[in-house]
Amino acid sequence: MSEFNKTPRLVLLPAVDVAGGKAVRLTKGEAGTETNYGDPVDAAVDWADQGADWIHLVDLDAAFGRGSNTGILKKVIRQVRGVNVELSGGIRDDASLEHALAIGAKRINLGTAALENPEWAASVIAQYGEAIAVGLDVRGETLAARGWTQDGGNLWQVMDRLEEAGAARYVVTDVTKDGTLQGPNLDLLRRIMDRTHRPVVASGGISSLDDIAALRELVPMGLEGSIVGKALYAGAFTLAEALDVAGY
Repeated sequence: MSEFNKTPRLVLLPAVDVAGGKAVRLTKGEAGTETNYGDPVDAAVDWADQGADWIHLVDLDAAFGRGSNTGILKKVIRQVRGVNVELSGGIRDDASLEHALAIGAKRINLGTAALENPEWAASVIAQYGEAIAVGLDVRGETLAARGWTQDGGNLWQVMDRLEEAGAARYVVTDVTKDGTLQGPNLDLLRRIMDRTHRPVVASGGISSLDDIAALRELVPMGLEGSIVGKALYAGAFTLAEALDVAGY
């Protein structure tokens, strides 16, 4: 255990996914699988009170192209002032990116836009640097786009392009694991970290404190953090317990 305690800390980002104004969790990212967990502001404030220094905030309606929760997002960011917010969902052009930064997001997670509009993605990566993360949502070796409803190309080819563009970090989700509580895809994370010197944030599948411990062991290889969602909402462990295992 003493060796483990010397491992650098794993940054945890509790997730607040918003659909129809409510905090929800999906299974495998599929529309229609939402489980409702109430008020997103309450959820975010709860994570902040338990010691989170980052929150991963997602507008699912914007990601699926069926609307926007911008009023709720603004309220969440305002209520957790002092906590960093990574914002994701439907950010596909200058206007939506600038709006996300204007309402107080510390970092933007680009998904579909990085796949469908590589020139634009490269220009904003060059302009905003550390404020831009690129979401790699993966099924096998194929990327998923448009709220995970469309094929977004080969993972390794897209990564080569993003590396060339100077992407600052990657948020990696195994779509088949997300919301399933079946454990993270450690092999996928290792393979991606072998291809980049940029920090990587894991997402999807965490079910237990053991999973967080396993992810923390990858920190020396380049894993910076992990998004935690359904396990927290389902009560598998508290955020305070997770932060302790992560080395806070």
